[in-house]
Amino acid sequence: MVEGEIKQTESLDTVEKKNVQIYVVRTIVGRENVVVDSILSRAKKNNIPIKAIMHPEEIKGYVFVEGDIRDVREATRNVVNIRGIVASPVKMEEIEKFLKPKETKIEVGIGDIIEVISGPFKDTRGKVTRIDNIKREVTIEPLEVPVPIPITISVEFIKIIERKK
Repeated sequence: MVEGEIKQTESLDTVEKKNVQIYVVRTIVGRENVVVDSILSRAKKNNIPIKAIMHPEEIKGYVFVEGDIRDVREATRNVVNIRGIVASPVKMEEIEKFLKPKETKIEVGIGDIIEVISGPFKDTRGKVTRIDNIKREVTIEPLEVPVPIPITISVEFIKIIERKK
């Protein structure tokens, strides 16, 4: 998920008078992060008061932009890969589930021996040296190579061969 806060260029009184809501911007599927970067840089360059920009990975083809509808339209005008803006705002309750971090338990431990079951390092065995619970990734040092270079891989692509004693 990508979020960007933009420096406020107007006084708080002016902002409170505007109708700041969350709007959905339709994009070409797979180009959501490019759109987020484009909107963010355009808003910064032109001092457009956009509050936040978000793209949940679970939702393909959509980006959420917080701001006044006029500012959102200005920030997205002529941006490549945008298909349109949904004119009605989104309620916070509808997107709240995407804002909460996923609480997941990773059952692998540091020192465990694992095997990569998918991706470019398939069939590689390695020792876990670091765990990132938020990103759901582990860093391993391959066992069968002369110079072990750390590899970071998603926990979905590994299976545990031997637990550390």
